[in-house]
Amino acid sequence: MSRSDIVRRLRKRRIGVLMGGWSSEREISLLSGQKVLESLKRQGYQAVGIDINRSFVDQIRQAKIDMAFIILHGRPGEDGTMQGFLELMGIPYTGSGVTASAIAIDKVFTKMLLKQMGIPTPDFISIGRDDDVAEGLAEAERRFGYPMIAKPRCEGSSVGIELLEGKRGAIDRCERVWRGFGDMLIEPFIDGMIATVGIVGEQVLPILELVPRAQPFYNYEAKYIRGETEFIVPARVGSRVETRIKELAWKVHRGFGCKGFSRIDLIVKDGRQPYFLEVNTLPGLTDLSDLPRQAAHAGISYDELIFRILADALE
Repeated sequence: MSRSDIVRRLRKRRIGVLMGGWSSEREISLLSGQKVLESLKRQGYQAVGIDINRSFVDQIRQAKIDMAFIILHGRPGEDGTMQGFLELMGIPYTGSGVTASAIAIDKVFTKMLLKQMGIPTPDFISIGRDDDVAEGLAEAERRFGYPMIAKPRCEGSSVGIELLEGKRGAIDRCERVWRGFGDMLIEPFIDGMIATVGIVGEQVLPILELVPRAQPFYNYEAKYIRGETEFIVPARVGSRVETRIKELAWKVHRGFGCKGFSRIDLIVKDGRQPYFLEVNTLPGLTDLSDLPRQAAHAGISYDELIFRILADALE
């Protein structure tokens, strides 16, 4: 199908930009959604923003949309819930489907699948809602030693992550994650280059290196407060390491069944060894977001990025 045919078909559609939701990432989703909505209107498409709440069934029916651009970070957009509903309604949507979304939002399932695929990822201890946090921490201490990272199992944007630098205060930090989010995991802290790889369609974008200026690791503040992080693209790695990272990122994207676009986060130890951390099936599309920055370096404007994501949903 030619580009003009794709544009003609898209201009006949009423496109709903699904944003907001009720997760801890709501505010970021609204920022991403507004940028997407502005881009679609600028490109001449019939687009309407929908701030999703728990009555989203009625919201989407009343909006009478023919297509959905999903930019709901966290639940109910990044876990497969919205995708399943839209499939039942027969409404085409952007991004990955139900299965890839449900797996990727779950850090434990993600790491299990990465290991099964032979993708390097840090080992981990999983602590469930009904488990003893102290016992889990003690096991992690025996297996990994400090420093370690405690993470909510199903949150994005580094929400709720705690750095465990030593035994002092570690149990309090773990219990804070456990009380706030329930299921969690602990993994060894790997000191190295923080990096991320975006994928749009079948194009692997340049690797982006992230250097937090004042934060001990790439936490929520480092991600979303302007000036808190230095962005370096392409990342400062050798050509052989760059090629390997991109090949592995594409393997992860395909292996998880991702579609349209994704962003895969990793740590590069000693400038040579990548450790993959998580897969983002609905990465941010704000002014500060990683994917648009990588796309720009590859010569893809913001509007072109949005067009490619949208056009992929027609297939």
